[in-house]
Amino acid sequence: MTVSLPSPLPASLPSDPQALSRILGNTDGLSVWPRSTRPETDEDISVSGVSLTEAADRFGTPLYVLDEQEVRDRCRTYRTAFPEADIVYAAKAFLCRALAHWVQEEGLGLDVCSAGELALAVTTGFPPENIVMHGNAKSPEDLRTAIRLGVGRIVVDSPSEIARLAAIAPSDTPQKVMVRVVPGIAAGGHAKIRTGTDNQKFGLSITDGSAEHAVTRILDQPHLELVGLHCHIGSQIATVKPYVVAVRRMIGLMARIKNQHGITLPQLNIGGGHAIAYRPGEETMNVPELAGRVRAELEEGCARAGLPVPRLTLEPGRAIVGPAAVAIYHVLAVKRTGDRTFVAIDGGMSDNPRPALYGVQYAPRLIGRPSSAPPRLVTVVGRHCEAGDILADDVALPGDIRPGDLLAVPAAGAYHLSMASGYNMIGRPPVIAVSDGTARVLIRRESLDDMNRRDIGL
Repeated sequence: MTVSLPSPLPASLPSDPQALSRILGNTDGLSVWPRSTRPETDEDISVSGVSLTEAADRFGTPLYVLDEQEVRDRCRTYRTAFPEADIVYAAKAFLCRALAHWVQEEGLGLDVCSAGELALAVTTGFPPENIVMHGNAKSPEDLRTAIRLGVGRIVVDSPSEIARLAAIAPSDTPQKVMVRVVPGIAAGGHAKIRTGTDNQKFGLSITDGSAEHAVTRILDQPHLELVGLHCHIGSQIATVKPYVVAVRRMIGLMARIKNQHGITLPQLNIGGGHAIAYRPGEETMNVPELAGRVRAELEEGCARAGLPVPRLTLEPGRAIVGPAAVAIYHVLAVKRTGDRTFVAIDGGMSDNPRPALYGVQYAPRLIGRPSSAPPRLVTVVGRHCEAGDILADDVALPGDIRPGDLLAVPAAGAYHLSMASGYNMIGRPPVIAVSDGTARVLIRRESLDDMNRRDIGL
């Protein structure tokens, strides 16, 4: 589907071609949508053969539409690029029973951060030995549940966890653990998602010796088995170089551990954080290139250090589920205030807090009706009582945008519903899976009755 730009352009739009392309990204095709997306008549769009307009009519809005095959294909991309590695899906991006089942069928493990995520996965039938547990501040219940259910690996993030784990780990089968290391690398799309430096809450530093001290303490615990090192340097990283540097530094630490303790650690986990595009033209991680460069660095670095090549683990989350979902909203109001036009939708920060947290931008698109009106720069806002409840600032939508219209937002699969809240008691949206022309509910809409049931006293 192509959209012709008006001539001349409105004065509020830039004349620079690159800037114009960024602003009008929602009219240049479907590059950040699921690969099954197709244009239909009357400006409708289908995903995996399901009309988004019909889905909105059937299930209501706000609505999340998740393409099952897109998720599976992205799992396979990682399995193909890293055939010798363990690929572990980071459940914090988004988790439901169906998604856990899909990634298990595609041969991936699972990375969880709480007893809740762990219990959902295991009761779905996910093998606990293929699960990794993370978290900078795991509760006693998190650790007890992980031990009781037989989690494959627990990533130690602080010294206090070592004693707690040693006290509850079974004596007959030592619990396998890894140490989360801070390699001193600043990478990521925003300061709040850069986790590889010493000035944030995760991990144990190489620089001040905390990581090596933790290794020594774990080796003194007979009920714990140290199987490797872990690092996660940040999120929304589009270039390979930070991972190559991280691998180099982690190999250096593994060599020092061997020299000091006489042990060779068999595993290395380099986390995830691989970037996806939220708007056309944005950079994404090249997974095959990442695989080639990381493999080369591992082999060369281990050869120099006199170490065998450890088994690699990666933890992609956003890169698997992010591009697989589309959020659909109804327009509730259009208001012009001064020189700004606000388009208010029936969702917002309760189902997508990322713009408020990180200032990210999306490419919303009018669907379900044709428009020949010249584009106008607008700010798409949510319905919540916060001035920061903004979904997309200065995006071009048809100048005749009006209440009742449908807006679709691609790349909506990661860190939307997993971070959703009950703010203003709006209720969290449903998630439907689409596959080969059929749609089914994975998570139903949260009702007022659901929320009222938690409020039990006067």
